[in-house]
Amino acid sequence: MAHAAMLEREVGPAVPETTSDATGLSLDTGPGVPFPIRARDGYALSGTLYPHTGAELGGVVLISSATGARQRYYARFAAYLAGRGLPTVTYDYRGIGGSRPASLVGFGARMEDWGAKDLAGAIDTVRERFPGRRVLLVGHSAGGQLLGLADNARAVTALLTVASGSGYYRLFPQRLRMALNWRVLAPLLVKAYGKLPGWAGTAEDLPAGVAEQWARWCLAPSYLLSEGGEARREAYASLYLPLRAYSFTDDPIASPASVRALLSVYADAVVDHRLLSPKQLGQAIGHFGFFRAPFRDSLWADAADWLADKALSPRYAKRA
Repeated sequence: MAHAAMLEREVGPAVPETTSDATGLSLDTGPGVPFPIRARDGYALSGTLYPHTGAELGGVVLISSATGARQRYYARFAAYLAGRGLPTVTYDYRGIGGSRPASLVGFGARMEDWGAKDLAGAIDTVRERFPGRRVLLVGHSAGGQLLGLADNARAVTALLTVASGSGYYRLFPQRLRMALNWRVLAPLLVKAYGKLPGWAGTAEDLPAGVAEQWARWCLAPSYLLSEGGEARREAYASLYLPLRAYSFTDDPIASPASVRALLSVYADAVVDHRLLSPKQLGQAIGHFGFFRAPFRDSLWADAADWLADKALSPRYAKRA
């Protein structure tokens, strides 16, 4: 569990809305406006809409965050997509950032709820606010894992994942450390604090139920398919849609093996997997680096081109 340090190092701390990073590139997050989202069970989620500028392409992008990452970390990328003609929505899962209650102690939430209730509610809200437009989902890390948990997943036209892989601990380079985290450290911290504190490595505090379910999944070879039975496996396997997956050779979390394992879960998707190295991109990427401003003209442009194409091209028809 090393998300916190990597997020700070690779993305940087929270910044004012108009400033610049060490590269001198603008970090202007653009005109994000509040976009309230109602989860499937009625829970109020904090969301932000980045309205498109210029020609509108007929699609709307929804960004689902990594575990413990607030929506604000995707603001620059969201504003960039909006500038390319794609209105973009970010949101916080229940228990995180703007969707966090006054106290997480005793707060009932599971990781499964982030997909079945929060993501599903976000898809509903986007479809209501943008009727007739195609929903394009960008999922970072855990955000790319959750789609099959939403019963309205088929409303999503295309899925783009960034550093998303199975969380099964044996697929991590540091498997012994991860086994210790999930078998010993996380349970002890949850018991002591009534939540998993962010300083343990997840950037944000996690609700106890989220941390406990995540630990169970990470200890199971089939990860999130270890719960939910055959119905869950089929929900993922039957999603026929284009899937662009970005992964990186210097990512200490989403290893190539873990990414392949997750992509195999989306068994009916039409997959385009882009495994990239720091040598190809001229600098380190890691687990969070995709969303750094220096990648505006490379990774961002490539991702935006793909999303724009899926917003305009005929929707895939289910194979016989």
